[in-house]
Formats: sequence, structure tokens, C-alpha cells
Amino acid sequence: MRVPLSWLREYVDLPVTETGRDVQAKLVAVGLEVETVEQIGAGLKGPLVVGQVLTIEELEGFKKPIRFCTVDVGSANGTGEPQEIVCGARNFSVGDKVVVVLPGAVLPGDFAIAARKTYGKTSHGMICSTDELGMGDDGTHGIIVLPPEHEVGTDAIELLQLVDEVLDIAVTPDRGYCLSMRGVARETAIAYGLPLRDPALLDVPAPNAYGYPVRVSDPIGCDRFTARTVVGLQPEARSPIWMQRRLQKAGMRPISLAVDVTNYVMLELGQPLHAYDRTRIDGPIGVRRAEQGEKLTTLDGTVRVLDAADLVITDNRGPIGLAGVMGGANTEIADAAEGAHTTEVVIEAAHFDAISIARTARRHKLASEASKRFERGVDPQAAAAAAQRTVDLLVLLAGGTAEAGVTEVTAPSGPRTITMAADHPDKVAGVAYGRETVVRRLQEVGCDVYGQDELLVTAPSWRPDLNEPNDLAEEVIRLEGYENLPSTLPTPPSGRGLTDRQRLHRRVGRALAGAGYVEALNYPFTGEAVLDQLGLDAEDARRRTVKLVNPLSDEEPSLRTTLLPGLLGALRRNDGRGSHDLALFETGLVFRPTGQEAKPVRLPVDRRPSAEEIAALDAALPRQPRRAAVVLAGAREQAGWWGKGRPADWADSVEAARTIAREAGVDLTVRADQHAPWHPGRCAALYVTVDGEETLFGHAGELHPRVIKELHLPERTCAMEVELDVLERAVDGALQAPRISTFPVATQDVALVVGQDVPAADVERALHDGAGELLESLRLFDVFTGEQIGEGRKSLAYALRFRAGDRTLTVDEASAARDAAVALAAERTGAVLRGA
Repeated sequence: MRVPLSWLREYVDLPVTETGRDVQAKLVAVGLEVETVEQIGAGLKGPLVVGQVLTIEELEGFKKPIRFCTVDVGSANGTGEPQEIVCGARNFSVGDKVVVVLPGAVLPGDFAIAARKTYGKTSHGMICSTDELGMGDDGTHGIIVLPPEHEVGTDAIELLQLVDEVLDIAVTPDRGYCLSMRGVARETAIAYGLPLRDPALLDVPAPNAYGYPVRVSDPIGCDRFTARTVVGLQPEARSPIWMQRRLQKAGMRPISLAVDVTNYVMLELGQPLHAYDRTRIDGPIGVRRAEQGEKLTTLDGTVRVLDAADLVITDNRGPIGLAGVMGGANTEIADAAEGAHTTEVVIEAAHFDAISIARTARRHKLASEASKRFERGVDPQAAAAAAQRTVDLLVLLAGGTAEAGVTEVTAPSGPRTITMAADHPDKVAGVAYGRETVVRRLQEVGCDVYGQDELLVTAPSWRPDLNEPNDLAEEVIRLEGYENLPSTLPTPPSGRGLTDRQRLHRRVGRALAGAGYVEALNYPFTGEAVLDQLGLDAEDARRRTVKLVNPLSDEEPSLRTTLLPGLLGALRRNDGRGSHDLALFETGLVFRPTGQEAKPVRLPVDRRPSAEEIAALDAALPRQPRRAAVVLAGAREQAGWWGKGRPADWADSVEAARTIAREAGVDLTVRADQHAPWHPGRCAALYVTVDGEETLFGHAGELHPRVIKELHLPERTCAMEVELDVLERAVDGALQAPRISTFPVATQDVALVVGQDVPAADVERALHDGAGELLESLRLFDVFTGEQIGEGRKSLAYALRFRAGDRTLTVDEASAARDAAVALAAERTGAVLRGA
């Protein structure tokens, strides 16, 4: 909501010295989010005056039309002589009143004006457009042509209100009343402790039986509809400059007098209005739900297919407007610039259901100024006053006549009353405000308050967000100042720190960062499209998602079941921006529903939930394991003077899993597997031992080429994803620091020939078990296939390191341990010592 300070002063007598920054600080203190204060006309310096075009000479021989004009600016130029000006615009004629900037002036953007020779003539100044004066869009993009009643030589800076300050307020969904000057003025008056001149306090005639006929078929969707009629509008009447400037400063474009008046009143009172050309309405106005598949052409020229849940305004022909969102083209106010004229209008001021309007606007992807206000809550009691204000302005500015008929269709409703203990805000804030302060603050926001220790509070009609005692307590606290709340830090019990689980998660993050990975934090949302791109089967558990009621994006309406989509998206974005050598990681929760979750309970807010209530809420939640994932692409080791680099491959993703397992002191078993979205021949299943049984920990490897193509990823992209909760269960007691022996190591190499289908992990496990306690480590350093080995066979070369903690090993001891390892490998996997 853009709020011109000059307009705000009309309702609150602010001190003359108060600047926009001062008002911003006051409004922020009472809870409004004032994002910026725009200085309109900053640096503007006159002379800038009203002039009248005396002559126009068309200059020939140039690529574009050029006109040499003489303009009467009165005595503003010091001589009284006509001012000679060269201008390229063509939307003005001899006799028109225009805005002229004279030499010595400075326009916005530090644009100094001086006499200069151009197109063979000397131009002494400039005839101005709205863009050059920083006035905003007026729809013409041409020279400003003023009404003829303005005198030559009048100061245009004051006439056009070119110097002002505009507060830009981000209005939260619960503060919809602040989408109006009336609402912001109320908050300003409270902040300064000044009286408010409420623009909605108007004399409104009572409804009668001879107003324009209206039939409301859905009183839940529309609980109030006011209709007024004004006839005899002068077709040539234009919006006055003051109204156009207020609309422009508020971010709206002037269109025509009737439309400008409805927009102006909406900004002033917060009540969206619509003006219909009465000659284009066929019969009574109706309000009903649309029929499925009905069509309506809205004011933006789009033909919209309506849903049965849409609320529409109708006449005898069918829909003429999308209620609370946008009017229809078939009853649009005629545009005088196109030669058409509207002389009779029917003014609609209605109150529509907020949820219905929000769903319609989202369904049709049609956000408007009206829908934005109805979604957040509009004052239902302001409809009659807004209609009257519109009638008054049309009569005043367009010479119209208000018909005596007043239509008002209302559904029965009563005031909202809330019972609250007088000391409830004290308990919520931990501050002793006292009853008098509580009552005074509630009355300032418009509440009627009765009672002593138990207060009976009637919420004002413009505050639909006040529904329970905590809402009222919030009003008291914010007006008394959040900054005045005591800041008390909790004192944690001594001797406690991070849990083992927290320490493990932090160690994993540090280990991956130390291995060269960069952490990427992604949104926890996903959609069906990316799951299809990952090639997941229809029965894959990762397709069973938790759907959000109000997703941020319709393309990602669910909570993620895997970390890979977010990480791969981050990798794709970075690769597209020129970073081709990438190694990213993320740790976070995924959401795996089982389908057995119960309906969640609504927890109380006036007391601490019981253990049973918390347990019931936990039972309604999906399983939320914490996972870690990495993605790699490009070079894993850079080339340089030190030698050749190498690209990232599937082995690096497996090594990332080993890095995580080492941080927990857990042995990792790697086996070949086939699991989407990985390449079936380059996918590893990762296992750890939990309670004596091998448990799946995750997967790693190179992504399937189809997945890489679908997601537009670099070739040979690799990924790994593991479940840290499984790793935590695999930890056997406290992590033991390695013992460093002072005795030398004995290294023995063995090359074993096995079948092509024998996993290297099985051979490695057999060697490990057979070598016994003397084995310190073993490493696969070569894999060989060829004619020397035989078809369907491969050679695996391992380096075995032996060491004893209390002595130097002899050659015989090391050889015996190696032979025992080879023998067990031969027994389990059929391995044969190469060359034997």
C-alpha cells in the first residue's frame, strides 16, 4: 500500500515538521511494516509553470516530426515574451495549456535545463510529459495537456503536487484494513495520540424500495450488496488534477472520471467498488455461483471459463462480472477517448466472502486490487458509506444527479464479541499493563469494551482478524510497544550440551565440507513432474508424498521424499551460470508418510498441551528421517602444473558415503545394485551393521543417462543419498579414537582372480575377516581384465597393511596373515591367487 504523506495529513493533523521518515518510525513501532519512504520530486527545482501554446511550426527535413512552438508563460521568464521551444510530441495543439520548464530549472534525475540549439533552432526550455516530471503513467505517454481553467504562469510544481513523500507499506494478511488511507490514518492517529477524521463518517440515506433491483442468491458468498445510480454525467468531464496525482502516487493509472472515482474511494475507504454503464445492463443485477463451464470476458479482454465455485455478478444475459475480482467487458464504462460516452452509472459496493474470492482469484490466476482487499477482509459496514462517497464525487466532478433510489441487500449478522480477562495481556506479555491501559488501547483500535475484571469486547467491523483473547492481547502489546517487553534469556541447566545425534550431524557436515563439498540449502518442496524425471516407478515409496493445503507453488505442492531434486536443481542452476566443476551437499529432513497417520488434533493455546495431546499430534505426523546427499559434476581434481586432473565419477560418490561412515566409526559395505535414479551398471547399495544385521544405508553412483537428459544436467553427473538415522543406530557406543602404534607396518600385496560377477566388496570382506587382528587396513588399488585372465574373469589387486601394537611383525607373521586372508577369500568367493 502506497500512502502519500500529503493525503495522510488530510485525516490526521500531523506536526508540520514531521517527515516521512518520522512517520515511518512511528508506524513501525505500532507493528506496520513500512518498507521504504519514496521522496517524490527530490532535486526538482523551478521555474516550472503553466504555459499556453501560441503557435506551432512544423520543421521539415528530419527523420522524425519536429515542431517549433511559441508558448506564453506570462512573467515567469522575466520578460513576458513568448518562449521559443522545440518539441517532438504531437498530442497538443495551439491554445492548449501545457507544463513548461524554463532554463535554470532542474528536473528529477539531476537533469539541468538550459537554452540549446537543436534542429536548427534554439530551444529555450522544454514542454514536459509525465515521465519527465516523474509523475508516473497517465496512459498517454505524451505531453501533459492541462484543463483550460488554469492560468498562464501558475507554478506547476504546486499545481501538480510534484513534491511529496510516499510510504510503501507491506500489509500482512491479518491487517487488510491498512490497504486503505482510512486504515493507515487510524494507525497513524493511534501512534501519535491524535484524533482521526474518519472519511467513512458520512450521512447515508436509508435503503428504499425504488433503487436499482438486486437479487442475491448466495447470501454466504455475498452478505451485503449496495447499489446506487447516478445519471446525467457530463461526457467531457475529466478527473481533476488532485485526484489523478493521488492515484498516481498510490501506484494506479488514471483512466476516466467514473473509473478514477471508484479507484479513489477504494484507496480512501478500503471498499472495492465497481461502476456499470446502466445502459448496458439488461435487467436486475444478480449474485450467484457460476454454472460449470460458463464463460465471461473480463475487463482485461480474456475469455474465462468459470468454475461452479466462482461467485459472479449477473444480469438477464448471464455473468457480467467476476465478483470481487474483476468486472466484465460487456458492461464496461465507455472510454471518452474512443468517442464513446457513459452518462448513467450503477455503483456496486458489496461485501464478498474472503475465502471464495481468494480461491477464485487463484483459480483464474487473476490478482486485482479488489481481490487483494477482499481476501484480507473488507469492512462490511463501509459499503454504504463508500457508495455515498462515490455518488458525491460523481455529482461534484461530473455534474451528475443522484437518483433517490438506494438498494441495500444484507444477510442477518451480529457483532463479534469476545470475553477476555482484564489481565490476560499482562500474562501473555509478562508486563503489568493494568486494566485502564488495556481498555484504552482496545478502544483506540475501535473496540467497544465493557466490564471490570472480565471484559466483554465487541470487535470493530473492519477487524475480522480479532476473534479470540490472544488477538486482543496482541493489539495491546503492539500498541504499548514490542520494544518495551522485557528481554529475559532462559538459563539452561549446567552440564548439558549437544546431544550425540546433534554432534554426529555436525561432524558429517564438517567432514563433507572438508572433503571439498559446498553446502546447498534447498526448499523442502517437490512435485510429480520431477519424480517422473527421476524415473521412479509408480510403486516407489518416494512417490507417496504429503500434500500441502496452501503450497507456495502449484508445481511443487508436496513435501520432499528425497533430497536429490533440490540438490540437482542447484547443480543445474550453477552449471548454467558458468560453474562447471561442482560438488554440493545437503543434510535435511525428508517426509515419508506411511498412510497410517491419524487425523491431527488441534492443540490448545491457553495452556500447555498435555503429554497425551502431544503424543497424538506426533502420531499424526509422517516419518521424518534426516538424510545427507551429495551431487558431483565436472572435474573432481583440477589440472595444473602439478599434473592432470580427473573428472568426478561414481567412485567419488561412494567415497563421500565412506567419509560420512568414518565420522561415526562405522564400517561401510558396498554392493552393486539397481535403484532409480542411478545408472543400473554404476549404482552401489550402501550397508551398515545395525544390531548385528546388515541394514540399507543409502545409494551412490552415476545417474541414469535418461535422468541426466530430462533434468538438463552435465554428463556423468553422480549422486549419493544416505539416511543419517540409520547411521546413528549403527554407532556402537562412544566413538573410539584410533590407537597409533610406534612399531613399523608390514605391507603385503595380493592379486586375486574372481568371476566377473563377484562383487569386490565380498572379496574385501573375506580378506578382512581372514587376516585377523593384525590387519590395519586394506585398499583395492587395481582392477584388471583381459585375455591373460580369461573370459568372464577379473583381477583385483589389494594392498594389505599389517601392524602389531606391541612388537615388530616378522615376515613369517605377515605372510601367514596374508595367506589366511587369501584362503578365506578363496573359500567364500572362489578367488584364485593370480599367477599361482
